Amino acid sequence: MSRWELLRPPQQPLLVEKFLNFLFSTWFLDIITPEFMGGKINIDQTLQLLTKFNVSYDYVHVKKLFKKTNDKQKSGVITIEDFRAIYRAFMHRPEFHELFCSYSPNKKILTAGKLAEFLRREQFEVGGEGRAVALINTYEPIVEAKNKKEMTFEGFIRYLLSDDCNLFKSLHKKVYQDMTYPLCDYFISSSHNTYLISDQLVGPSHLWGYSSALNKGCRCLEIDCWDGQDNEPVVYHGHTLTSKITFKSVISVIHKHAFVASDYPIVLSLENHCSPPQQEIMAACMIAILGDQLVTSTLNNEMPTELPSPEDLKFKIMIKNKKVGNLEDTLQRKNKVARGDVMEAEDTSESEEEQEGSLLKRAVGSKTPEKTPEKKKEKHRNVQVAMLLSELVIYTRSRKFVSFEDSKKKQKFYENNSIGETKGQKLILKMAKNFVLHTCRFITRIYPKGTRTGSSNYDPQEFWSVGCQMVALNFQTPGQQMDLQNGKFLDNGGSGYLLKPEYLRKKNTQYNPFDVVGKYNPVTLTIKIISGHQLPPSNLSKSNKAHPLVRLEIHGVPEDMAKHQTSVIKNNAFNPRWDEIFTFNVHVPDLALIRFIVEDRMCMIANDFLGQYTLPFTSMNKGKRSSL
Repeated sequence: MSRWELLRPPQQPLLVEKFLNFLFSTWFLDIITPEFMGGKINIDQTLQLLTKFNVSYDYVHVKKLFKKTNDKQKSGVITIEDFRAIYRAFMHRPEFHELFCSYSPNKKILTAGKLAEFLRREQFEVGGEGRAVALINTYEPIVEAKNKKEMTFEGFIRYLLSDDCNLFKSLHKKVYQDMTYPLCDYFISSSHNTYLISDQLVGPSHLWGYSSALNKGCRCLEIDCWDGQDNEPVVYHGHTLTSKITFKSVISVIHKHAFVASDYPIVLSLENHCSPPQQEIMAACMIAILGDQLVTSTLNNEMPTELPSPEDLKFKIMIKNKKVGNLEDTLQRKNKVARGDVMEAEDTSESEEEQEGSLLKRAVGSKTPEKTPEKKKEKHRNVQVAMLLSELVIYTRSRKFVSFEDSKKKQKFYENNSIGETKGQKLILKMAKNFVLHTCRFITRIYPKGTRTGSSNYDPQEFWSVGCQMVALNFQTPGQQMDLQNGKFLDNGGSGYLLKPEYLRKKNTQYNPFDVVGKYNPVTLTIKIISGHQLPPSNLSKSNKAHPLVRLEIHGVPEDMAKHQTSVIKNNAFNPRWDEIFTFNVHVPDLALIRFIVEDRMCMIANDFLGQYTLPFTSMNKGKRSSL
């Protein structure tokens, strides 16, 4: 051995490693030592300490790990080393450490340059070292490392579990789309029978239905109005045993919650069965409670040539109802309508609504004889409308849908149609291209068929794919359909308005959802399912174990509908690991939704639902991401 070898100091990497281990121990002990002044801590103190470290935890999993560490003594308390083991189980996940070590030469720190390399290669970010330093300053908990512009594994973990590493694009959590196009150019979050919180036959009507929908960003609410006692209009599902709530209370709760989740306009879709005197009471109620929020005239009191934009109508509420005459007439006779004025307007009820009433009556045992839907459909009917209510209908006049050709010739831009799901599905199959041309011009609302007495929902995707703006669902019913609804309207800040792609807005569009291959910026989507963490335990398991699997689904135009499934991981709901890759061809990315479903394999033919996450394809970040 040479003299130089005998005199040289210990190798630098070894010193660095020891120093970093010391820093981690010091940082960790500084936080936990005060909690262990009494020697050991119980499970409640463990939970408090995990919260102090900003660890997201599920109590079931903490309880299991806690029990495992003190099983020998069965004392109900743990030592510092026990807590450290629990902390590492939650935070020091193997997949995180493998990723960290692949960019950290000494397996201990990432320099700003190495972190920038990781961001460029893995996360597809181009911010360079400036972005890396910003992340270090945000997420590195060890001051000495932060001052040297370095990130330890502790900081790296916190970054991977942060919003900066979320699967959903942070930009899309705010309103970022152009909100100055006409209303018909947007998908609008819409609810069916909003007052119901259960089934359509005997369930309760409740104000919670409205507050809940509004707080989820819903912008089109349905109100079924009927004559009540003491000249008090009521809201309930007519011809059924659903309970009743007053119209006044509905308008009051709408006023209270209207713009909590979104600043953009609300449409109150009135399914109006009231007599003219009680219609007047409804109008007076809305004017008194909603005040300046209620749209009572056009912008600048001038006759428009197209619908206003969501931006034009921020913090405004519109009434969708039958209307006497046209918008020009309303502007000409402004402030000249008196109480008691009544005129006739065309009944805009669709045949499916009539069938619904007949079916519901029979379901609850009504002995009232009903004409067949076919005979009703043939008969042209007018209904009486109180002029005070009619004059409140400005941009959203209900018009009975006859045909696409009829609408093209006769329908006004401020008139909208309601079409039942069955009729809508037939129109899509037979005349999809004409359906798209129709929705480019007119707001079209889709509602569930009358036989859905249990408040089930149809697939909204097929109607979004032809540009229908108001695809109304039963918000109270969970399941795949509402997952798609909630996932789609996460976009654009959860505002309830999504700008439709250009090919669903152009008046001369050639778009057809059944003819899309190679035409609408197709992409190849590759998804690697790496791991899960702290999955909910199976509903049928007495422990926190499950046999989880992940299903991936693409929902979009018919050509894009697809699904894949991972293998099953046995007995592991805490940290299952898959590392499986799946590839999808997405022909119309703008309309595609990605749905991740986690299930527990109970047997070969049955799974237990554990959770799901749905988001628009265009809202997905590239790279190593999580959907916490």
